[in-house]
Amino acid sequence: MKNSAQLYKALSERILILDGAMGTMLQRYKFEEEDYRGERFKDWEHPVKGNNDLLSLTQPHAIEEVHRKYLDAGADILETNTFSGTTIAMADYHMEDLVYELNYESAKIARKVCDEFTAQNPDKPRFVAGSIGPTNRTASLSPDVNDPGYRAITFEDLRLAYKQQSEALLDGGSDILLVETIFDTLNAKAALFAIDEIQEERGIQIPIMVSGTITDASGRTLSGQTAEAFLISVSHLNLLSVGFNCALGANQLTPYLETLAHNSEFHVSAYPNAGLPNAFGQYDESPDQMAAQIKEYVEKGLINIIGGCCGTTPEHIKAIADLVDKYEPRKVKDFV
Repeated sequence: MKNSAQLYKALSERILILDGAMGTMLQRYKFEEEDYRGERFKDWEHPVKGNNDLLSLTQPHAIEEVHRKYLDAGADILETNTFSGTTIAMADYHMEDLVYELNYESAKIARKVCDEFTAQNPDKPRFVAGSIGPTNRTASLSPDVNDPGYRAITFEDLRLAYKQQSEALLDGGSDILLVETIFDTLNAKAALFAIDEIQEERGIQIPIMVSGTITDASGRTLSGQTAEAFLISVSHLNLLSVGFNCALGANQLTPYLETLAHNSEFHVSAYPNAGLPNAFGQYDESPDQMAAQIKEYVEKGLINIIGGCCGTTPEHIKAIADLVDKYEPRKVKDFV
């Protein structure tokens, strides 16, 4: 991977900034069904509103604009607009056949903007992280309470879907593959297995970020793992980073990041929500409030990569970037 050396160098020098929420920003455009469809899909037989990944094809200017705002705010790493970019998730819209194109084009948009910003300031290279979401199926849990042994998806189904997505993200120019918002570690293991296959087939080392999600105050993932168990489950590969995102605000995430920071030989990432959602599903935490909470992360030396998830905006990312600029990144220990 051509930018890997730059990436590791940057990580050794400073805390890197990941971008914020794509969905939160796209809501501002108030796109309707016809906007999602564009000219190309105007006669599609099924509703497509809400398929944000499709906007990379029908409203690419909006995706590019959001990316630019995050880079202007100080982001080092852009996530591609591909959170639902698997055949499994796209089946909801009957768009499985578009998966390669969606991921490829999304990565190309992010690559183009990153390259422009890097050319303007070569001392601050920008990187593309291919976003690989969890899908809407779980390999560890039954969706039917009356049949606990039933599974809606198999490991092999997941492996094939993740492999297709990963190859397209790499072909489109991603520097990193980010397996994120992991609520079922078995799904993530399928993604990691697929990525490892690609590494072997292409003879390359892919920087891989892994980010789980602690779903509530129990401190466990949806499939029941503690932070420590999650770390052990994904540490069989040589990862760029391991961390947590989504579900919780910055304050609630602190103890789980401490577990990772004290037990992992990898870099540690975090991108929490802007607090917890209110009764209307909105996020109320201001940029300054969020940055004040993240101050604890950097004072304790817990992180190497920091960004924002649901409810975060370029203003949040700027406040976080301004804060962490004064702190050293977490020292990565050699546990071997």
